[in-house]
Amino acid sequence: MTNLGRLEKIELRDIWKTEDQDFTPWLAREDNVALLADTLGLELEIEAQEKEVGPFRADILCKDLGNDSWVLIENQLERTDHTHLGQLITYAAGLKAVTIVWIASRFTDEHRAALDWLNTVTDDDFRFFALEVELWKIGGSPAAPKFNIVSKPNEWSKTVGAATRRIQREALTDTKKLQLEFWEKLHQTLQSHDLIRPQKPYPQHWTNFSIGRSGMHVTTLMHSKAQWMGIELYISDKQNAQAFFYELSQSKEEIETELGYEVEWKPLFNRQTCKVALYQTGFQLSEKGRWGEYQDWMIARLEDFNRVFRPRVKLLEPDTVWDAMTAEYEAKSE
Repeated sequence: MTNLGRLEKIELRDIWKTEDQDFTPWLAREDNVALLADTLGLELEIEAQEKEVGPFRADILCKDLGNDSWVLIENQLERTDHTHLGQLITYAAGLKAVTIVWIASRFTDEHRAALDWLNTVTDDDFRFFALEVELWKIGGSPAAPKFNIVSKPNEWSKTVGAATRRIQREALTDTKKLQLEFWEKLHQTLQSHDLIRPQKPYPQHWTNFSIGRSGMHVTTLMHSKAQWMGIELYISDKQNAQAFFYELSQSKEEIETELGYEVEWKPLFNRQTCKVALYQTGFQLSEKGRWGEYQDWMIARLEDFNRVFRPRVKLLEPDTVWDAMTAEYEAKSE
């Protein structure tokens, strides 16, 4: 008979003596943020620790790479209290669109109910998560963290509410209705995908996907009148878009070899954004019978762009690139 180990729960203070000097620095490490992000179903990039937001100082400030909005994380190694709840509401009031993540050892019933209520009464720009953190080990193994979601946004009611408000604001045209239905079907198909996470579907000609770094994303888009569809790596970082584009373009041949096809490189010097794009003609939104074919093409290209560009964009260093661009320009000017 196989011998099995026994799970043993560890006191949080045995590993993390303080919140600010032990737990927050631990959580801010890339692999631990990734663990938290997987629990939440998000893709996060850390922006700052101990960041001032209004009159308070947030423990960790991240970007949700799916929609480039703020994610604010507040930590407690004890039971939740009214002080932290007040801070979280203040943070939400000071940011236009934000996801609040409150982590504690235990949530009281009233604080859990308060977050449930906030998720009900706030609009689609605000989301509140409550997570209890635990530590476990088996025998002599290292302690392992576990995050348990005890309160989260009611995505169904928020989706219905957002759709209702949108319909109230504008009467959707037949094209807009088809666009929304098309993206909803694509979203459903991608629900089980590990890395490709779309934004919530809207009645528009594009939808965005995270590529692992703030200031850039991958976009799938359609043009009903011109009858084409496409995919773009969209670099919108205003300060460094040209530098990032330059560095990627230095590996153009290698990138296109890995993709298996050529792409269009668009520096867009008249704007502060750049694109790497691929387009396909013959798209007809009104032909629902071909939607599966169109979406298969989009998903295959999304997987290609994710595989080839994701590891590269994480390594981009703007300062180094600006130096290389300057040196190249000076060499050509001589």
